[in-house]
Amino acid sequence: MTTTAPPRTTAPALGTATAPTRRGPGGVLAIILVGYFMVILDNSIVITGLPHIATELKLSAGASAWVQNAYLLTFGGLLLLGARAGDILGRRRMFVVGLALFALASVAVGLAPTGAKLITARAVQGVGSAILAPSTLALLTASFPEGPQRTRATSAYGAVAGIGASVGLVLGGLLADLWSWRVGFLVNLPIGIAMLIAGRRILPETARTPGRFDLPGALLATLGPAALVYGLVRAGEAGWSDPVTMSSMTAGAVLVVALVLVERSAAEPVLVLRLFSDRERVGAYVARALFLGAMMGFFIFTSQYLQDAWNWTPLAAGLGFLPMTIVNFAVAMAVPRLQRRTSGPVLLVVGLALATLGMAALGLVGEHSVYWLGVGVPMALIGAGQGLAFGPLTSSGIARVDAAHAGAASGAVNSVHQLGGALGMSLVLAISTTYPQAMRAGAVLLAAALAGAAVLVVPAARSRRAG
Repeated sequence: MTTTAPPRTTAPALGTATAPTRRGPGGVLAIILVGYFMVILDNSIVITGLPHIATELKLSAGASAWVQNAYLLTFGGLLLLGARAGDILGRRRMFVVGLALFALASVAVGLAPTGAKLITARAVQGVGSAILAPSTLALLTASFPEGPQRTRATSAYGAVAGIGASVGLVLGGLLADLWSWRVGFLVNLPIGIAMLIAGRRILPETARTPGRFDLPGALLATLGPAALVYGLVRAGEAGWSDPVTMSSMTAGAVLVVALVLVERSAAEPVLVLRLFSDRERVGAYVARALFLGAMMGFFIFTSQYLQDAWNWTPLAAGLGFLPMTIVNFAVAMAVPRLQRRTSGPVLLVVGLALATLGMAALGLVGEHSVYWLGVGVPMALIGAGQGLAFGPLTSSGIARVDAAHAGAASGAVNSVHQLGGALGMSLVLAISTTYPQAMRAGAVLLAAALAGAAVLVVPAARSRRAG
């Protein structure tokens, strides 16, 4: 079922808004970054707190996995619809709606008395994120014209994406050890209220684009990846030849193909296929999906390894990620200056190479390894790589997108981010039984991301500059 609307009007130029902001671009950027930080933070805060959650709510191993998967799948699967809603209804409006839903669902997670209610609340939280996240990047695209201003803004956005995941691990461990894992979710309510007030006062409303909601496309975009993730998780438990595994994987592939076919003929597609006509954007999507798949596996396996094999507390495990977090932040803040000396795609390739080297080094960790040499230094390499890569990945993912498709492009970037993480993490879990195996699998994914960036992003960006 779709809702009809008047014929599409001519799209406004980038940066056009129906109401002026009451603050300068710094205030707009601050609101965008804090909103996005909340989304990214909760995506990782669960990891170090999950053992406490499972113990308190008596969750099985499979149920524990769905605490994270329920969020990732609704988040990633509905992002495209959330982006389309921003185009049609206004991005500031969707920012406010998404933030309110996210904050309320966070409270439901923090107060959940049972595992089933917690998983349900996590799924609803993912819906809120799917509305909120694409609005943040679309508002950034509309508020900052291409050039140095947008470079600085997307670098900060990329830094938040990388740092939020690392900070979430530290904060999750800290809260689980000192207070309760529930605090990490309940704190979103006062922050959300403050952000709602500030967002309505500061953010400009973007011009609306009359159109329709592509509900069939949104449904396929959610069910296809969900079936693939379920199949990968099942493969890790029952094997690749298990009938349920094979059926789920097949169904997932069929649904993804159906999504492409439906979107080719849809009058107002939720997945704008023309976004994939640009080599630079395609390379950025591929590299981002592979990168996030490797990183999600890295976060989960490393947190568990430090707690289970080395008997660290959740707080100590969270603090164990500090070498990555500190280096990531420092490097990400230097990206705008570095881009004045070289191009973003070059920084992307260097960053992916450093991350691949760090992940491969973690694949050599053994029972006699010393933390600083065996884990700390490789983490620093991964942090440097992430800091260099995320800003250019975001910039290339929205390169040369007109205002009419800014929401669709931001939805594609964020959808690739979440679904790539879910699929890659599930693949690493399916093929790995030890920590070194998981890290080596992650290194392979990062090497593939590096190849994609080198083959697609760099040549396309070089041709664009030459032209």
